[in-house]
Amino acid sequence: MSLLPVAEALAKILAAIPAPVAVEEIPIAQGAGRTLAADLTAQRTQPPFPASAMDGYAVRAADVTNALARLRLIGTSAAGHGFSGTLGPGEAVRIFTGAPVPEGADAILIQENVAAEGETVIAREPAAVGRFLRRAGLDFREGETLVRAGDTLDARRLALAASAGYAVLPVRRRPRVAVLATGDELVRPGEPAAWDQITASNGLALGALSLEAGAEVVDLGIVRDDLGSLREAVGRARAAEADLLVTLGGASVGDHDLVQAALGAEGLELGFWRVALRPGKPLMHGRLGPMSVIGLPGNPVSSIVCGLLFVVPAIRALLGDPRAGEDRSEPAILGRDMPENDARQDYLRARLDTAPDRLPVVHPETRQDSSMLSVLGSSEALLIRSAHAGPAKAGDPCRIIRLDRRIV
Repeated sequence: MSLLPVAEALAKILAAIPAPVAVEEIPIAQGAGRTLAADLTAQRTQPPFPASAMDGYAVRAADVTNALARLRLIGTSAAGHGFSGTLGPGEAVRIFTGAPVPEGADAILIQENVAAEGETVIAREPAAVGRFLRRAGLDFREGETLVRAGDTLDARRLALAASAGYAVLPVRRRPRVAVLATGDELVRPGEPAAWDQITASNGLALGALSLEAGAEVVDLGIVRDDLGSLREAVGRARAAEADLLVTLGGASVGDHDLVQAALGAEGLELGFWRVALRPGKPLMHGRLGPMSVIGLPGNPVSSIVCGLLFVVPAIRALLGDPRAGEDRSEPAILGRDMPENDARQDYLRARLDTAPDRLPVVHPETRQDSSMLSVLGSSEALLIRSAHAGPAKAGDPCRIIRLDRRIV
């Protein structure tokens, strides 16, 4: 079987997701991190009235065409306590930031430019029509689309939704992602390890990626290299009604790589196996009825890189995000010469030099072994080297995926 290009593998994974998960309604206070299921249109106009942008005095600009103009103070307008009358010629209203501008007023004299003597207001400079005055609808108007379906709700978008009049929001339920680590050599963090065992890290990493992408994680634990145990774990994923099963390790062709066999015995419809990718060639994808399956390599770096490239977009597609498959890479400049590449697309762990006035300069680490979490942990980006790329020189353009930015 030939190796599948990375872009084609991702397209197949996304195409195999039949539909986004169901919609539910939640109080806006519970919306942080959730994914919007429908466009939000403003239910009100903001601000709903002309408002003052400063503390000062609401006036008619025609009355204040020069300094020392004298006006009669007739009232006060404060936020939540607007002045209900109409401003006439030669009159002024004391006003505070955010308060409604009285009818008849068309300018604000800030308090620093006014002298007040009892009921008389003396301007120290002319007033200009519209100055320091926020028109009604300056922010948005009723019926205007403010937040799009598929957007992740964060502090900015939740504040906007609240201002637009929403107390309840339609969101996608969190997709259930079952994570299954496999291998006789693995123990949980904190458990004693024999001389020939290691502490499992992949499950924690993929769980964290899934949570950040918006999913609910079902931890299936560590399963030994035994066909019956693996099939039982797959059954637990089905019983949990997982939308996506992510397996870690055991997807290759060694004597102890039994994941494919266990999934096949459970009825897996294999989509593809093996991708032209480094790290992560033994990647597998298929379906078990309504549940998508992504089988990741066992090497820690490979599983995390593949999680970023394939698992996160799959979760976003389940959430109805129209940008799930978008290219997340950005331009950069090579910091050193690179040799020509072979038939696999590389994702090299790298450090960045950044400055405000230039593209980042990327320095790939000399050690790229897919078992080395220390290198990944200190890296800031993945340098992408296309399959069959020719030699490149320091200073040449390249593409990177930053590791220090939110994944959605």
